Amino acid sequence: MDMIQQIIALALFEDSGLGDITSESILPEPRKGHGVIVAKQDCILAGTDVVRKTFKMVDPEATVRFFFQDGDAVFRGEDVLSVEGDLLCLLKAERVALNFLQRLSGIATLTREYVAALKGASARLTDTRKTTPGWRHLEKEAVRSGGGHNHRFSLYDGILIKDNHIAVAGSISAAVQAVKNRTSHLMKIEVEVSTMDQVDQALAAGADVIMLDNMSIKEMAAAVTRIHGRALVEASGNVSVETLKEIADTGVDVISCGALTHQARSVDLSMRLF
Repeated sequence: MDMIQQIIALALFEDSGLGDITSESILPEPRKGHGVIVAKQDCILAGTDVVRKTFKMVDPEATVRFFFQDGDAVFRGEDVLSVEGDLLCLLKAERVALNFLQRLSGIATLTREYVAALKGASARLTDTRKTTPGWRHLEKEAVRSGGGHNHRFSLYDGILIKDNHIAVAGSISAAVQAVKNRTSHLMKIEVEVSTMDQVDQALAAGADVIMLDNMSIKEMAAAVTRIHGRALVEASGNVSVETLKEIADTGVDVISCGALTHQARSVDLSMRLF
């Protein structure tokens, strides 16, 4: 069982692992049925694969047909998918499938809004590790569906020296050197800074990427000028759809935004059975 199947299995057990008293009372015998999920608001779709797997896990004979793909714009009133199978199974899968689809489409929809605000800018918009525990793979896929990019997936696939690492190591130079001593030369080293003095320290230490954390627009612009192409520049902290373009105009290469996942609202979808 892969990670996504484990997430689905846990969600299904949480919802109906001990039974569905209402549905089992009304449908004591197997009976075929048909359902559709309908958009009740405009949105960007994400989560089709996990939703298909949810219905198939409850009813392996279920037939699921999506009318859109991840990343597509769906308008209010449009059918997102149809599903045919055992009615009891459809009722058991309904809420779990909707939870996945509503949450992930909400992330894709918000990300698309941010991407639109960056239109014409060269900076890349990325997510962060501020994701729902256990859902990171799904939520980062949803960001891509919305047109954004992924930052590191976890602690194992990217080096990012943050303030607490610097505090433990004693200095930026010591932290960077410690990482260089233990990791491959193929790995880029990113350092988080919050002052111009730290920008200079990160440059002197040989950082490949410098993250400007919670700096003002004026400070970011000055930092980009100081770095002058010697490292990639990432902006992070207090990023909103209103400030995106202004941040991009400072010349940073990457803008990382935790709001794409932790501030996204689930979209409104519903399921009708026939």
